[in-house]
Amino acid sequence: MKISNILSGRTLRGFMESEKSGGLTLIVCTLISILLANSAFIGNEYRTFWETDLDSHSIADWINDGLMAIFFLLVGLELIQEIYEGELSNVKRAMLPISAALGGMLIPAAIYMSLNFGTDTHAGFGIPMATDIAFALGVLSLLGNRVPISLKVFLTALAVIDDLGAIIVIAIFYTSNLAWVYLLIALSIFAILLLLNKKFKIHNLAIYIVGGIVMWYCMLHSGVHATIAGVLLAITIPFKKKDPNCLSNKMQSALHYPVAFAILPIFALANTAMLIEGNWDQSIGEPFALGIILGLIVGKPIGITLFSFLSVKSGLCALPRGVNWKALLGAGMLGGIGFTMSIFITLLAFKGNMHYINESKLMILLASLASGIIGYTWLNYILRKSKSNELTEK
Repeated sequence: MKISNILSGRTLRGFMESEKSGGLTLIVCTLISILLANSAFIGNEYRTFWETDLDSHSIADWINDGLMAIFFLLVGLELIQEIYEGELSNVKRAMLPISAALGGMLIPAAIYMSLNFGTDTHAGFGIPMATDIAFALGVLSLLGNRVPISLKVFLTALAVIDDLGAIIVIAIFYTSNLAWVYLLIALSIFAILLLLNKKFKIHNLAIYIVGGIVMWYCMLHSGVHATIAGVLLAITIPFKKKDPNCLSNKMQSALHYPVAFAILPIFALANTAMLIEGNWDQSIGEPFALGIILGLIVGKPIGITLFSFLSVKSGLCALPRGVNWKALLGAGMLGGIGFTMSIFITLLAFKGNMHYINESKLMILLASLASGIIGYTWLNYILRKSKSNELTEK
């Protein structure tokens, strides 16, 4: 979306407002879930509910493998739009958020691996690589109209690319043994849907949805994580530049609110239903916990700012209008808010080990909270000082 287009229709402003509300909803659901899970009255029943077996999968599994595929479908649709007519459509303009996202993934992963290499927790390197777009934009929106629109666009593009990076990491590093027949069937369906779009110009949504469901089922049994089917389906949905009524844009608009106010809150409820034991703080000193905390709080802002600086100084790109290095550092701090994708990767990295899963979730919550507070405080100071200087100059 070009900035001029973003500010009309299903715009960045409208998107920001829904992300702010969605972020607040996630916070409320997380707090409620933790309180219920640790309640002396219904805590055990609440935690057990999410593990209730439904056709050989728990309710939590169906949420993580099923409902989250819809979330990944929305992420894929947003990526397609960004690539064709958004911040990623212009190579030079796209290089800044791409570089920032790359640094924001590599540096946290390196910090984690430096502490966990050779241990049984090394698979968690992907946990601090993720940025939660709903929470990050939610915190940024609390600063009001003092925030330059270009900074919001930068953070949005960064988070979208970050999601793409997380998808690639999941597909490559968190895939179990492959069942080739199911995988080939899934990829064949993907190819057929792509052909129906590109070659035969079929715009019947029902065909793509049915094909997507079958592709998801095959992915679920292939060994590749089923949510990848959501991204593949998004690639096949017909998209037309500057056409808000094209199938891809209409589907994206239709999914925003259900994802923000139903799917992600349900995901938060199911995956933060954890018992916080009295000695939880002892886990902070463990390598996996330090890797998550330092990766998100320290690695994210350093990686985002450093790679952005190198890209600008090398002439690959330029800082957005109205954004200085201090403001970009603040955006990097907000990038340390992991939550949704970080928790999702935790489930894949430590599958079956509830100690590591529960403690990692807690570390993600603590690190995300700290990143949000630090980022908000820093940006509030920087933007207030900038506003003060403008008034003085006048």
